[in-house]
Amino acid sequence: MIGAQLPALQVVIPLLAAPLCLLLYRPFATWLLTVVTSAATLVISTLLLTQVLDSGPIDYTFGGWAAPFGIAYRIDLVNAYVLLIVSAISTVVSVFARLSVAAEIEASNQGIFYTAWLLCLTGLLGIAITGDAFNLFVFLEISSLSSYVLIAMGQDRRALTASYQYLIMGTIGATFILIGVGLLYALTGTLNMADLAERLPAVADTRTARAGFAFLTVGIALKIALFPLHLWLPNAYAYAPSAVSAFLAATATKVAVYALLRFLFSVFGESFSLETMPLAHGLAVLGSVAVLFASLVAIFQHNIKRMLAYSSVAQIGYLTLGISFVSELGLSATILHLFNHALMKGALFLALGCIAWRIGSARLGDFQGLGYRMPWTMGVFLIGGLSLIGIPTTAGFISKWYLVLAALEKGWWPVLVVIVIGSLLAVVYIWRVVEIAYLGKRLEEAPSGEAPLSMLLPACLLALANIYFGIHTELSVGVAHEAAKALFGGL
Repeated sequence: MIGAQLPALQVVIPLLAAPLCLLLYRPFATWLLTVVTSAATLVISTLLLTQVLDSGPIDYTFGGWAAPFGIAYRIDLVNAYVLLIVSAISTVVSVFARLSVAAEIEASNQGIFYTAWLLCLTGLLGIAITGDAFNLFVFLEISSLSSYVLIAMGQDRRALTASYQYLIMGTIGATFILIGVGLLYALTGTLNMADLAERLPAVADTRTARAGFAFLTVGIALKIALFPLHLWLPNAYAYAPSAVSAFLAATATKVAVYALLRFLFSVFGESFSLETMPLAHGLAVLGSVAVLFASLVAIFQHNIKRMLAYSSVAQIGYLTLGISFVSELGLSATILHLFNHALMKGALFLALGCIAWRIGSARLGDFQGLGYRMPWTMGVFLIGGLSLIGIPTTAGFISKWYLVLAALEKGWWPVLVVIVIGSLLAVVYIWRVVEIAYLGKRLEEAPSGEAPLSMLLPACLLALANIYFGIHTELSVGVAHEAAKALFGGL
């Protein structure tokens, strides 16, 4: 009967493993526990996705207390897809983390580091799997609080400032979300998302419903780092430990986007969210500005981690553009880009982690001749960069192709122009790195040689995944299409 308990185990396993990391005094033991735990969640998420594909959504209630009196988990194609993304990235990056963390964090603090890692994983998985609005808020806070700790453990003292800034912005966002959930509970008397979806249409015209919707939207937008609420993200990614930058860049904002999708489409319904409330055009404008502004700012960054951080703000713009189309094709593009962006940003940040381990820097000026000194690592960076641009045969191209199709279907030609310009700007900032790494003067006295295989192989795996899912799209595109249909059909 273990199969019937998989939804609970998905969250319980990392939650129980987290405090064990504090009891294991040896860094290798804490790292190994983190890898095994992440791998266990990956196996569970794979089994859950397979089960949903075979037999439809899964409902799980705790203690036999049926919703709305008890907490219920509901797994459909949308969150099963997100669970797979989060658990897979955590597994790959945690394998990479052993030597990277050892180089950047003192041995005495590594138990705390891996405890925070597993708590963050618990929170992200919990957000995706829960069917209860308040439970979603609780898991959001678990992931956020642990993220603050992970970011603050960076080597640069500016990591503390970045973590504090994220703490302030994150707390404001969480407060807005809590107020929104409270207003919905006061209005409907339930916190279960399925019940909310049934009861809200009858009271949708009230000020309370509209206020609750507004608070939730702004609060989640802060967590997503949607322009202009993105100010916490660049420093957080730039000064966090290398493994943390890769983990958070590939998962945290994706899960927040999932939470936005769940409330917009499943709880409130697309008619109320994007038509009655004029959110579609607002998302289109903010998404377009995010793509153009953040891509332009990325061009002038000398710290490559900051460059990729601003690139992430631009990619969040693409995600919101897909939502703004209010179509199954646009929503499919958004869900597909959740998956593909996790692959490309994971590969890019792991490549930077390998570079930081070898040369101790992520500044553009120190990349002189790096294409010859670390050819495999720069190969990973190049593939991730090509996917970010959207070159054919890469995963990023598939995402942007579906965004273009959705824009054409909607007849929004200005948005199509934004997508093209955003890709051209990505060519510029990725080319700056490629140019100095391959065409710059080779520094004979500079450190050379690849990072150890335990770091290089996970990076290569994500680079190959970018190519594989740019050619074989049955899984990624197929599940995204079905997930979009499920969202438009409600819970």
